Amino acid sequence: MSRPSRTSRPGGSGRRTGKARIYRRRRLAALAGLIIVGVLVLVIWTAVGGCGGCGGSGASTAGATSPPAASGRPSPVPTAWTGPASNMLDLELRDVITSTEIAPKSVVSTGTGFVFAQNMMYKHTMTVYDSRTLELVETIQDEIDAARFRIKGHGDTIRGAPVEAAVTPDGRFMYVSQYSMYGDGFTEGHDACSPGDGTSDSYVYRVPLDSLVIDKVIRVGAVPKYLAVTPDQTYLLVTNWCSYTMSVVDVHTSRQIENIYLGPYPRGIAVDPDSRYAYVAMMGSSDIARVDLQSFTVSWIKGVGVGPRHLCMAGNGKYLYATLSSEGTVAKIDPESGEVVDKVATGSQPRSMAIAPDGKSLYVVNYDSSTMSKVRTRDLEVIQVVETGQLPIGITYDLPTRSVWVCCYSGSIMVFDEV
Repeated sequence: MSRPSRTSRPGGSGRRTGKARIYRRRRLAALAGLIIVGVLVLVIWTAVGGCGGCGGSGASTAGATSPPAASGRPSPVPTAWTGPASNMLDLELRDVITSTEIAPKSVVSTGTGFVFAQNMMYKHTMTVYDSRTLELVETIQDEIDAARFRIKGHGDTIRGAPVEAAVTPDGRFMYVSQYSMYGDGFTEGHDACSPGDGTSDSYVYRVPLDSLVIDKVIRVGAVPKYLAVTPDQTYLLVTNWCSYTMSVVDVHTSRQIENIYLGPYPRGIAVDPDSRYAYVAMMGSSDIARVDLQSFTVSWIKGVGVGPRHLCMAGNGKYLYATLSSEGTVAKIDPESGEVVDKVATGSQPRSMAIAPDGKSLYVVNYDSSTMSKVRTRDLEVIQVVETGQLPIGITYDLPTRSVWVCCYSGSIMVFDEV
């Protein structure tokens, strides 16, 4: 028997077609809603810094990568110079940090929210401050475990003496030179010294800014003082006061690859923006060494003045500036010709200095005068002098807060805003 045929309901096909259209529209609407929600979440996540240290954030300086911030510590906030030129602003004291726990020899801004103070053998610490709130973030002891860093023959624990510091251009690491090491078999460093007199070689510590815990210890020469990282982040350069040398350390391997003899008492270092030449202040002379960082050969800028101590270079590399501690002056030098373009008296024993990020101002601490001088780089005119605590010795410029930090051996750190 044949099966009866199925009869279509009147209008059934039209209803099914209409329902299909309705379902398609609903699916498209739902999909569009998901896309909109996803885009909004991504925008909000990026705005609050969800990308963290992955790079690609628009709030970084050229060539810089923001380091991740340690828990409870300030987030990095590198910025470019904006607003009036630095030589149009005035220094105004914001606050003074005082403590019996510090005796700072130097202060160095990371440009990412921290300022490091190096407290030598007097306190055996590096104290780290939030550059916005001035609060103490961390106290890093200079004591290290010998076995962890494969240092043999000096006992289980070794102490250092933090003297100067240099941050990597990408804001990830701070290097801190140790004037002398203290432990079994070490001979303490001192300023009246020479190669072969028995003074022990010392070390540089590396401190990651995301942990503020020492993670590398690099052997250099005797009584390392100033240090600098080349703009291309290839080399760490360290002047060794008692060895009469400059150590060249490969940043990637944390090993010394060259040890360049310079003569008595090398100290300040400045590197040109192309990372081709390093300039070294020879404090035991009137000269500045010019080190070719490709061939590691040395030439000289002669007769700049007595006792060059600290060097700064404008961002474009056109001029080099030197404090002449024995003369009480600052010199402006053309590094190409070696000509001293100008000099200015700032005070008794100008020690360290900082240059504004826009290159238009220098800030010089005068050790015996207990002052800081602000100097306009265009014509080397002193445009402001402010009183400091006794024995100002170190100085740094913090770009995110547009402030100048001055440390005094007498146990204080003064913070001046540019207004």
